[in-house]
Amino acid sequence: MAEVIVSDLEQLLAEIAVCRICEGQIPEPRPVLRGTSRARLLIIGQAPGSKVHASGIPWDDASGSRLRAWMGLTDAEFYDPSLVAIVPMGFCYPGRGKSGDLPPMPVCAPTWHHQILQHLQNIECTLLIGLYAQRHYLADAPTRLTNTVENWRNYAPSQFVIPHPSPRNQLWLRRNPWFEKKVVPALQDRVRAIMQAA
Repeated sequence: MAEVIVSDLEQLLAEIAVCRICEGQIPEPRPVLRGTSRARLLIIGQAPGSKVHASGIPWDDASGSRLRAWMGLTDAEFYDPSLVAIVPMGFCYPGRGKSGDLPPMPVCAPTWHHQILQHLQNIECTLLIGLYAQRHYLADAPTRLTNTVENWRNYAPSQFVIPHPSPRNQLWLRRNPWFEKKVVPALQDRVRAIMQAA
């Protein structure tokens, strides 16, 4: 199927909202993403969880609360699509596996990301959250998330590589206290600078 570039981001997001490429492979297609061409921050995470799938609001869960704290954003700022665009690796809830949610469906990013990013010309900083986003967007990413995040300065200030803020990652955070001591303050400074310049 030849790629058709949609000229307007709002029209493109409407097209994605009715995407059913994964129908029959996931519990129920319901793409969850947002943004406008004016957005200055881009968040690329994994895929919606079951709570986000139910609400249709990205990062509307405990992971989202922690992410907003890490960024130093209020709910109103985070959910302002003229400031923050949210484009996960998989747009729909992939279902549950033995040890948590299944990986994001691999078809979303190659099908849609290129088109979306063409409309996001004002992005000043992209958050690559978790291994799936980091492996997709960083050609030189180490194989282990910890190594990638330890090398965060190699990507900042245009990109920040961070672990998933899920409560399931509490052990990782305890084992790597440097993340919240060094990376989070740097991320907050970067976000604050972008906010002040907006």
